Amino acid sequence: MIAITESAGEKIQEMLAAEELPNLFLRIGVQEGGCSGFSYGMGFDDEQHEDDQVLDVRGLKIVVDSESMRYLRGLEIDFKESAMGGGFTMNNPNATRTCGCGSSFRTETAAGKPDSDC
Repeated sequence: MIAITESAGEKIQEMLAAEELPNLFLRIGVQEGGCSGFSYGMGFDDEQHEDDQVLDVRGLKIVVDSESMRYLRGLEIDFKESAMGGGFTMNNPNATRTCGCGSSFRTETAAGKPDSDC
């Protein structure tokens, strides 16, 4: 399962409302790359695929492809405001190593494919 904090849920709802498209949902995924091997992907989508898993978290429709789900079980998404703005943070219990910016990770059993320029 994936958890979304109250502040992240409110921010996602606000962003969805600004899009003004009725069938959008939040897609979360993982792709190879980044400093540690895997990078998170998060954005709005309106197209579901056969291998997608659909979750309802805080009233939000969350879609995750089945390959990414194995790296995201237990993920908590938060949103934090700061003097420099705000942003989403990922707390992934599967990550054994992360990069300094927090957008890249690796797990105990999968290293992904780190970018050579990191």
